[in-house]
Amino acid sequence: MSTVTDAVQELSDKELLFRHNQGDKYAFGELVKRHRSRMWAVAIRVLGDQEEASDALQDAFLSAFRGAHRFRGEAMVSTWLHRIVVNACHDRLRRKMVRPAVPTDDANLDILSNDRLKNTVSDPTNRSDAAMDVHAALEHLPVEQRLALILVDMLGYRVDEAAQILEIASGTVKSRCARGRARLLPYLSHLRNPGDATDVTSPRGGGRRS
Repeated sequence: MSTVTDAVQELSDKELLFRHNQGDKYAFGELVKRHRSRMWAVAIRVLGDQEEASDALQDAFLSAFRGAHRFRGEAMVSTWLHRIVVNACHDRLRRKMVRPAVPTDDANLDILSNDRLKNTVSDPTNRSDAAMDVHAALEHLPVEQRLALILVDMLGYRVDEAAQILEIASGTVKSRCARGRARLLPYLSHLRNPGDATDVTSPRGGGRRS
């Protein structure tokens, strides 16, 4: 068992997805372990609620598990997975309600359970009053601007990475971020220090830029 697990851990993401499509029962679990924390960070930032984020992430991984045969290799597997979780979050934001996660009998997906997600991945919104203010302000933005700002300013994705995840042009990402920042200023001006030009949406003063 450990030998099989060690061998799986040495495979690339694309090799893991190929092995999963060939029926390897360990391959997809390894993909989940590699990317769960980063995808959880996206879900919790976008949705701001542990239950909704857990459900969205479970929905996303279940969609990836069942739809892996549709991956064509044009992008990295991580980008493909992030796109799926962003779409799952987007759907929940548009519905404005929580739909209970659909139970599954797939033993390989036990690693996706809500309890495991909440016990093993921290909640980056559970930090401070400032973080709560930022999330409340984000709710005033259109979903498209909100997603772009979260990916670029809060999670540090490069503009080109965010563009691939959102399936839009880099210029569109920049435009949505600029409009979003402008709309946020009235709600977050109290978080700035005098003379501080730091982006208030970023926990570390701004993400990476392309």
